[in-house]
Amino acid sequence: MTNERAARLGAAFATLWLLALMVVDVLVPPSVIPDPLFAIAPLFAAAVMSARATAGFAAASVVLVVLSGFYNDTWGHAQQWILLLDVVLVGGAAVAIAEVRILREKRFARMSNIADVAQRALLPLLPRHAADVSVAASYPSAAAGAVVRGDLYDCSLVGGHVRCLIGDVRGKGIVAVEQAARVIRAFRQAAALEETPPAVVADVDAYLIPFLGDEDFVTACLADVSQPDRLQLVSCGHPLPLLIHDDGTADFVTLPYGLPLGLGGVHEGKTVYWRAGDRLLLYTDGLSEARNDDGEFFPLIDHAKTLASSTPDEALKSLLENVRLHVRGGQLEDDLAVILLENRPSTEQSPADGG
Repeated sequence: MTNERAARLGAAFATLWLLALMVVDVLVPPSVIPDPLFAIAPLFAAAVMSARATAGFAAASVVLVVLSGFYNDTWGHAQQWILLLDVVLVGGAAVAIAEVRILREKRFARMSNIADVAQRALLPLLPRHAADVSVAASYPSAAAGAVVRGDLYDCSLVGGHVRCLIGDVRGKGIVAVEQAARVIRAFRQAAALEETPPAVVADVDAYLIPFLGDEDFVTACLADVSQPDRLQLVSCGHPLPLLIHDDGTADFVTLPYGLPLGLGGVHEGKTVYWRAGDRLLLYTDGLSEARNDDGEFFPLIDHAKTLASSTPDEALKSLLENVRLHVRGGQLEDDLAVILLENRPSTEQSPADGG
């Protein structure tokens, strides 16, 4: 729920509360005094509205208590003054609560923006074409107020190899972004030096271990697409890649299990053959674990035809639109990164236009 929608609902609820109490005050006997309940309205407002709006409801509550005293002819009693003081104090407290809440929300928004900018700054611009592969990537923004996490991707074109990495750092905020930058740096070094994908993963893993805590790790999947007819894949505790054939059918690629990066262990690779026109989707769990109102996960494989249609960029755009249609309120609650690779022999490619 967006802040604007929450504020509207809060205003409606507080208004209805005051109106209902006015009706009750008219209908019940004078011996029944609902005046203290007027103070609840600004408390409702304080939870979702600005301090100024909360002050408005606090003032309205005070006015209604004064009018109630005249209507019930109770201003000659000390109790009515005590009731008025109670509403004034609670209304003032509600305004203070709203102000503190807004300051905290602004501080949180600033930190999230800093982390978001840092995260997007470290994510490289992937080449549109590399050897016999077309490349499309996307990192859609999560809902406003969601905590930035360490999703990442990169592509290395050094030493005659074309290698793509996608990963997800455990944790959130600035620390996760820092670790994501470290993963990308380690991958670029290893991809330029090592001959095989498992060796690249082993090098990155060894580099990260000293920098990660006991409960920190990075799930990742490495795809080597240097050869036109085959994929070499290594999984490090990451969601399985999806291989989409040119006819729209698709299968998740089962890979040997490997521990996430930063935990040590042996990582085995797997060779998978693919044909011209086939596509491979690499993604983080923000995609596979996107839920709808019923708590159901996004049925990724059901959207294989979407991923096989049009250009890779347009296919990714359509997929992400379908994800937003699936999730609650159309708002992503978690970061996600996606890479779509297409087997496209160089004779079919247009000139490279990526950076």
